[in-house]
Amino acid sequence: MDIILSNASDEPIYVQITEQLRAQIISGLLKEGELLPSIRSLAKELRISVITTKRAYDELEREGYIQTVAAKGSYVAVRNREQIREAYLKKIEEHMRSVALLAGFVGLSDEELGMMYQLIKGGNT
Repeated sequence: MDIILSNASDEPIYVQITEQLRAQIISGLLKEGELLPSIRSLAKELRISVITTKRAYDELEREGYIQTVAAKGSYVAVRNREQIREAYLKKIEEHMRSVALLAGFVGLSDEELGMMYQLIKGGNT
């Protein structure tokens, strides 16, 4: 599992872990039913407190991304297609807000943005 922590970030360590694991689950890098490292193991690997790792796992469990089975560990939760779709839609909306902001900075029109999207998507229409 790939988690990169930054002490220079404004985000707390547990938030960095939560966001990276959430992204790996949404993208399918971590598969439904896959066993996650134990809280202690991940804390040791990342050289952080067990409490910090537990907080990240608790947050992911509360959001429905993982489930913990006593004495067995934490697993990527089985999610229905609608939940996954909603997670992707939320990400798309976040990116679109960023695009709209950047487009405003340089004065791009909606038509120009549409043309850029078509070019990126591979269509020439």
